[in-house]
Amino acid sequence: MASLAEKRMDDAEDRPVEAGTEVAARPEELRLLEALLFASDEPIDQAALAKRMPDGVDIKAALAQLQAEYAPRGVNLVRVANKWTFRTAGDLSWLMTRESTETRRLSRAAIEVLAIIAYHQPVTRAEIEEIRGVITSKGTLDVLLETGWIRPRGRRKTPGRPLTFGTTEAFLSQFSLEALGDLPGLEELRGTGLLDSRLPSAFSVPTPSDDTTLRDDEDPLDDGDTLELLLAPAAEPEGGGGG
Repeated sequence: MASLAEKRMDDAEDRPVEAGTEVAARPEELRLLEALLFASDEPIDQAALAKRMPDGVDIKAALAQLQAEYAPRGVNLVRVANKWTFRTAGDLSWLMTRESTETRRLSRAAIEVLAIIAYHQPVTRAEIEEIRGVITSKGTLDVLLETGWIRPRGRRKTPGRPLTFGTTEAFLSQFSLEALGDLPGLEELRGTGLLDSRLPSAFSVPTPSDDTTLRDDEDPLDDGDTLELLLAPAAEPEGGGGG
C-alpha cells in the first residue's frame, strides 16, 4: 500500500492545470519536508525525516534546497545537534528581546562552571574546582541541571566514584551550535576580549568532543543515581558572586 506521502505526490502529478496558470517547478518533497518540520515540537534528525518521505528522495539534497529557500526569510531552516528545525532568523532576534530579558540570569559562577563543563567534559565537580581555583557550591550545579543544559554522564572510576558532567542537546540549541566543535577556540576568545592577553604561552583551550559514549575511566549511572538527583532539594537562588 502506498504511503500517504507517495499518494500526495501522485495526486499532485495527476492534478489538472488550468489554462494560463504558471506552475512553479518546485519538488513536492519540499512541501512534505516543510510540513514535517513545521509540525514537530522538537528538532528532527535526517534519518527520521527520510523514513517519512517517499522512496527515492535524496533527503540530504532536499534539506539543502529547503535550507537555501528559507535563508533570506524571517524563518530559517537550521541544523542543531545534527537535527533539523525552523528558527527565527538571527538578524530578527530583537523581536524576542522581551522573552530573553524575562528569563533568569545565571550567576558568574554558574557561567564559569558551564563553560568548564562545555570545554572539558566529561568533568567532575573536583576537577571543575581545580580549574576554577575555588570551591563550587552544589547549588551552582543544581541551577545548571535545572536549565537542562548539563547532565550527569556517569561516575569516575576513582575513589568515591564522583559524578561526571557533560552538556546536552538543549545546550547546543540554546546557544545555536550545530556541534560542540563550533565553540570558539583560543584565538576567537582572545579576539573578543574574553581572555587576558597576558596568559602563559603554554595556555590552551581544549577541543570538546561530541561523543556521548562513556570513556574508559567512567562507569554508567545506576537507578540509585537517578533517584538521588530526582529527590535532591531545589536549589536556592544564587547571588552574583563566586561559589
